[in-house]
Formats: sequence, structure tokens, C-alpha cells
Amino acid sequence: MMYGYGDYWSLMWMMFGIVAFAAYLFALFAVVADLFRDHTLGGVAKALWVIALVFLPLLALLAYLIARGPGMQDRANREAERMWRATDAFLRRMPVAGTPSEEIARAKALRDDGTITEAEFQSLKARALSAPVQASAVDAWAQSTSPEPQS
Repeated sequence: MMYGYGDYWSLMWMMFGIVAFAAYLFALFAVVADLFRDHTLGGVAKALWVIALVFLPLLALLAYLIARGPGMQDRANREAERMWRATDAFLRRMPVAGTPSEEIARAKALRDDGTITEAEFQSLKARALSAPVQASAVDAWAQSTSPEPQS
């Protein structure tokens, strides 16, 4: 079925409307996320912004971006930095896998203290010798976050 001249422009306007609506939703979600990320703004002010975004969406969105837009990137950067530090601190608390000789030395110390039996020591020794050597969680994190060499 062939479309006429009017149908082509209707399709173009519909596509423009869909893109504009998607951009509006993206901006709206960014503003709402920024509202709840900002700890300096009080609860009443946040509630008023949300009410304005519900009842006067485009006007309130533009007003927010004009009035509070410059600080949005700073708040996003602070949040990203906080999340990075939390991840880094978590990975530093992860247990570090040792080399097979370190594992055997720990098992030997436990055997000498009487904590484990000879059979358990032999089992731990066999497991340490058969396991592949793994890097620690911190080493793996450092390798994954190191910048790629420029060529």
C-alpha cells in the first residue's frame, strides 16, 4: 500500500513527537533523581518540586533545569565518587587468596596448634596444590580500573 504526501509528513511528525517525548522522560527522570540525591534541599521543597512536576510538567522541568541545573553535575559526581569509594572499600575487605605455599603454611600452623587433624591437613594441602593461583580481589580491581595504554 502506497502512502500519499500527507501520510509521509504525518509519519515524520509522529517520529518527532516520539523522540521529543523520550527526551522529556529522560530529563524528567534526571531531575527526579537529582531531587532525591540533593541532601541540602529540604523535604517540603522536594515535595513542592514533585507536585509542580506532576501538575505543570514542562514548565516545572524547565524551571528546575534553569534554577538548579548547574549543581546537578556536581551532585552526580559526588554520588559517583561515593559509590566508587564504597566499592573500593568493599573490595579491600575481601579475603585475599594466597599462594599454595602460604595456604600450606597456614594449614601447617593449624595442625601444629591441634586445631585440625593430620587428615584435614593433607586434604587442605592437596586442595592448595591443585588449585590455580588466583589474584587478590584488590589486584583484580586495580587491573580492571587501570587506564588502557594509548597507542
